[in-house]
Amino acid sequence: MKQQRIYIDTSIVGGFFDTIFEVETKLLFKRLENKEVIFVTSTVLGQELNDAPEHVRTLLQKYDKSCFEEIELTTEAIKLADRYIAEKVVGKTSLNDCRHIALATIHKVDVLASFNFKHIVNLERIKGYNGVNLKMGYSILEIRNPKELVKL
Repeated sequence: MKQQRIYIDTSIVGGFFDTIFEVETKLLFKRLENKEVIFVTSTVLGQELNDAPEHVRTLLQKYDKSCFEEIELTTEAIKLADRYIAEKVVGKTSLNDCRHIALATIHKVDVLASFNFKHIVNLERIKGYNGVNLKMGYSILEIRNPKELVKL
């Protein structure tokens, strides 16, 4: 069976240590350990983690590198992220959120996982991102919170 490619944003890494989100986050990481999924990470995630506490910043280092696919922020992704803002899906302060969405879209991940319910895992926003994606010739992106990706 082919491993599912799940793009994770910073909220997933932080969710591992958050009492509200830890159960489903740790189950998602268990899927990673069991080689059921591959986490797609990006340079945007890496930059955001630079400001996180050490235990959050180093969490991903505890897992084998073969569990991850690392992608770089490209000009194409920057342009698509800027388009989300131009189309008013979200405001300028959500630029990194848009970059996560753009990277996941361009790299055709199976799903983007996030706990960011305000700017990412939000039906209105998902419709907006996917509307721009279709307008720009990209596929729609599945966006879910980890509760939808694990068995509780």
